Amino acid sequence: MAAKFELKKAKDGQFMFNLKAANGQVILTSELYKQKSSAENGIESVRKNANREGAFEAKANSKGEPYFILKATNGQEIGRSEYYSGNSAMENGIASVKTNAPDAKIDDTTA
Repeated sequence: MAAKFELKKAKDGQFMFNLKAANGQVILTSELYKQKSSAENGIESVRKNANREGAFEAKANSKGEPYFILKATNGQEIGRSEYYSGNSAMENGIASVKTNAPDAKIDDTTA
């Protein structure tokens, strides 16, 4: 199985997407969008920004678990990762987004 963007409807009728690695693990989750077209634009923004210098911001939650945020050139958040067990796991997640996002197909499950 190749990496893919899974475009889906949230429970409240809004749209969102996950970038899934070839093993099915979610490596990036989007915010909620009111319009499907906005979510599709978000996917294109992930593709465009995945290999841009400075696009990823490393953070940690209140428990000290690292995660990352992918930002557009205007500073707006495009997506964020899960919480990782350590910094090296987070770096692997970033590398996976960089490798997989540019060519990942879209699996549209909204219909």
